[in-house]
Amino acid sequence: MPHGEPKIALSTPVGDTVKTTTCYMCACRCGIKVYLKNGKVRYIEGNRDHPVNKGVLCGKGSAGIMQHYSPARLRAPLKRVGPRGSGEFQEISWDEAMELATKWLAEVREKDPSRLAFFTGRDQSQALTGWFAQQFGTPNFAAHGGFCSVNMAAAGLYTFGGSFWEFGEPDWERTKYFMLFGVAEDHASNPIKTALGKLKARGVKIVAINPVRTGYNAIADEWVGIKPGTDGMLIGALIHELLRTQNIDLEYLVRYTNAPWLVIRDPSAADDGLFARGENGKPLALDKKTSALADATLPDIAPALVGEYKLPDGRTAVPSFTLLAERFLSAEYSPEKAAAITGVPADTIRRLAQELAHAAFQQAISLDVPWTDWAGRRHETMTGRPVSMHAMRGISAHSNGFQTCRLLHVLQILLGSIDCPGGFRYKPPFPKPTPPPNRPGGKLGTVAPGKPLDGAPLGFPQGPEDLLVDTEGNALRIDKAYSWDAPIAAHGLMHMVITNAANADPYPIDVLFMYMANMSWNSSMNIPAVLRYLTEKDEATGDYRIPKIIYSDAYYSEMVPYADLILPDTTYLERWDCISLLDRPISEADGPADAIRQPVVEPDRDVRPFQTILIDLGARLKLPGFVDENGAPKFPGGYPDYIINHERAPGIGSLAGFRGEDGKSYGKGAPNPKQLEQYIANGCFYHHQLAPEQQFYKHANKAYLEWAKEVGFLGAAEPIIFQLYLEPLQKFRLAARGHGSVQPPESHRRRIEIFFDPIPFWYAPFESALLEEAEFPMYAITQRPMHMYHSWGSQNAWLRQITAQNRLYMHRDRARALGIADDDWVWVTSAIGRVKCQVKLMEGVNPDTVWTWNAIGKRAGAWALAPDAPEATRGFLLNHLISELLPEREGGYRFSNSDPITGQAAWYDLRVRIERAKPEEAGESWPRFEPLPNPYGEHRPVVSTFGAEFREAAE
Repeated sequence: MPHGEPKIALSTPVGDTVKTTTCYMCACRCGIKVYLKNGKVRYIEGNRDHPVNKGVLCGKGSAGIMQHYSPARLRAPLKRVGPRGSGEFQEISWDEAMELATKWLAEVREKDPSRLAFFTGRDQSQALTGWFAQQFGTPNFAAHGGFCSVNMAAAGLYTFGGSFWEFGEPDWERTKYFMLFGVAEDHASNPIKTALGKLKARGVKIVAINPVRTGYNAIADEWVGIKPGTDGMLIGALIHELLRTQNIDLEYLVRYTNAPWLVIRDPSAADDGLFARGENGKPLALDKKTSALADATLPDIAPALVGEYKLPDGRTAVPSFTLLAERFLSAEYSPEKAAAITGVPADTIRRLAQELAHAAFQQAISLDVPWTDWAGRRHETMTGRPVSMHAMRGISAHSNGFQTCRLLHVLQILLGSIDCPGGFRYKPPFPKPTPPPNRPGGKLGTVAPGKPLDGAPLGFPQGPEDLLVDTEGNALRIDKAYSWDAPIAAHGLMHMVITNAANADPYPIDVLFMYMANMSWNSSMNIPAVLRYLTEKDEATGDYRIPKIIYSDAYYSEMVPYADLILPDTTYLERWDCISLLDRPISEADGPADAIRQPVVEPDRDVRPFQTILIDLGARLKLPGFVDENGAPKFPGGYPDYIINHERAPGIGSLAGFRGEDGKSYGKGAPNPKQLEQYIANGCFYHHQLAPEQQFYKHANKAYLEWAKEVGFLGAAEPIIFQLYLEPLQKFRLAARGHGSVQPPESHRRRIEIFFDPIPFWYAPFESALLEEAEFPMYAITQRPMHMYHSWGSQNAWLRQITAQNRLYMHRDRARALGIADDDWVWVTSAIGRVKCQVKLMEGVNPDTVWTWNAIGKRAGAWALAPDAPEATRGFLLNHLISELLPEREGGYRFSNSDPITGQAAWYDLRVRIERAKPEEAGESWPRFEPLPNPYGEHRPVVSTFGAEFREAAE
């Protein structure tokens, strides 16, 4: 080295310790490495060995440091001493907190378990929370999905046994044409960004269907700026064109779907619209080889897809495909009709259909991988239709979302692109049977004091007999899930809990127990009404209409001041977690995967992990499964003890890897006392690689189906049949017509008849159909930015520097017509209220649509934000404008503002008008609420000094 040249240390260690764990800054659950210095977190990077992100880490993940060290962290248990909403608390010990929670819960369980409503937010541990509710005995349990994307999950599971996101993914390596429907950039963040880069590098065309051109949609080769809530009509027109030009995979339909199954046509009969079945109960088809009726499930028949046929009893029946073709070949789904509704030109619709067909059939691919199907037929190659799609909340969070999602899946199936090379691919443990066999627990007469529920609280009804209703047809759950209001509410209706409980509709509750569900702010619709319900008192007794509220969270969210007892949670870097195959796993298409979080630092506050709190409560309440035969705690070591030793069925536990006493089994095996140690040594995850012959056509692949049964993913190695025609919906329709022993109230019959169509269809969202377009001409929607997630991000000092105020984005031409300029302040008015906010003009938005970033607007004082924080003074929420209830019907009944089939919150149906604010009204957003005080009497730091100690140590 030349004399005088400085020596520079190029490999100075970032920290003195490195630990692997799983990120919690969004739902991707990427693998991370956390670098510690003197026991503090100094740096977070991606784990290159992890199957989800392969080392890639986004800004949210890197900023997890500031989430962990947030000044909004709760530090000790709290008991309310002032009025609800005042934020007046007394700090108490854990002994007192647990004794109080146990007392309240025990009183409910001994009296009527259904008087407990237990609802959780984005907790990622629903396998445990749902099991707690079942053992407690309450049917009133649900999680985040009903407010997010239950339409997407339910529609997929009922149609083909899978769905997008955790359930499946595109074949990124082989697809040749990719379409995005309603996907914002917070969904599948790192994996989809990496994959989109690969598609761009390969020259694959990306088409984005979205009212807004941001994020993923901004890099698409073609952006289709559709009107919100009309995606189903566009998809129906694409199906129309594919059928008209005969560009569908008929062999695929015959082999894998119920397209040939005969549907009874007898309008006055109790079985009209059901499948015709033989004496063995199997569906019938017309075998063209013999011109006779045959078991439609037999592998060696040549079933007809069109025509009308006589049944043995003289009645007529048609293949379900005939019904589908009749619907979509009609003028109702022509490109011209769709253009008038969606705003997408007819020529564009025809071209998109042609491009789909060209990619699927003219660019078909074949893998030289022999495989055997469920019937024992050997195939020398795997044929692929290289068209893939991804869709999320943008098409799901509408009152027509279930049928829209069904339409998208039917489009995929007609192209033959489900679980084939180049198409959509299941992520094990999916596919599941269609629908999954588990029904919801809690039917009439099964809920009893001191008894567990007869099944899990959430499930998949297959007909009216599975509903949770009384003899008059009234709901048995507080959120009215699995009632005639929302019969297939697979995730529950979290957004209706507070409203229904306060109104004692269908009955009052005694305890509302919530975890990480910010129900007084951005996880509710009609926030002013929800705040009123949380604080409303009975005029006769003076007691709160919701008597007791227990809440657990790691941070001082807007919900904390409205609870009576606060059980403070840890951050994700201080606890054990389990990302389980029983819940929402991190699998890839080539094999199942699960993961854990391990504590990388010890808490510096008097807090406990919520999962351990719940297990402790279960033991104190002596719930079955939480105590042994002597009444002693079954999992004295808390959540890690539960992860290792709990078995949902013999040999099946929370984690699938390293099972068996020697840790050498997968899927099934005895508990392994060193399982967590082995996961940590493996990077805190386990990925099982499927054999090449198992990787495609999982719904009909003998090798995969037999393996899936062996490891506990499936109850039987039987094929999963795609349901183009969804018979369970017709069963509900028949009940509405007066057939069967379980029938809806008169007020619900027309609604069930219209919307429970077994062939998917498009209809206008309820709010659009109810309101005068001239009065509310604009659609208003939200999406989350790539660098924020739910309400967590606005407490993060690093992420706040990117976005601390949200704007209302408008099309430049529409704003000009309204006399609105860039940066103007405007009033946004809906049918129930109005907000004031600042606009930003752009071109990349549907002209009839305004939108904003969700969850940026905050209440002053919450999240340890200063009273003059821009999130509170200039940020805003559209939630103030969205009604949780639809207008009254005849007789005064009010349905929730939700999808009529699943009950998903229809918070993308909002219609508004925009008016320029007066000059004197500019400068601050509205409405404003009283600032919330700090529960511990502390002052937030003005400037974050994180990192100074590391620099001082270096010096």
